[in-house]
Amino acid sequence: MLKIGDKMPSFEVRDQKGNTVKSGNFIGKKTIIYFYPKDNTSGCTAEACSIRDNYEALKAAGYNVIGVSKDSEKSHAGFAEKHSLPFTLLADTTREMHEAFGAIGEKKMYGKTVVGTLRRTFIFDENGILQRIIEKVDTKNAARQILEG
Repeated sequence: MLKIGDKMPSFEVRDQKGNTVKSGNFIGKKTIIYFYPKDNTSGCTAEACSIRDNYEALKAAGYNVIGVSKDSEKSHAGFAEKHSLPFTLLADTTREMHEAFGAIGEKKMYGKTVVGTLRRTFIFDENGILQRIIEKVDTKNAARQILEG
């Protein structure tokens, strides 16, 4: 798992539009990378909409916003269109990005222990250095957690 002060892990994945996105694209920009389990589920939709509704404030604070899940590019495209999401969604179908960031592991679902995506938000400075991790994301107030941090 990443720790405060670590450099952004290297990655290369596709976004909801089929474009290749590399970690190097974010050097020079403050960047929020948030991991979520699945497109169009209640918690993930609430989180994405919180960020969408506060997107201008996040941009005004200098942030670039990236959402990441294991869903496909096509799934992301539909999710972004359905909810008018103005930010990039990355399709980490191989789970390599999840593993590099420490966003996959054991969690409880319906009383059972499963391995899956850990809902986490990573906030990097302009140099790609990790400044903050939000491990207990309040999906309905995700943007406020970022902005008030």
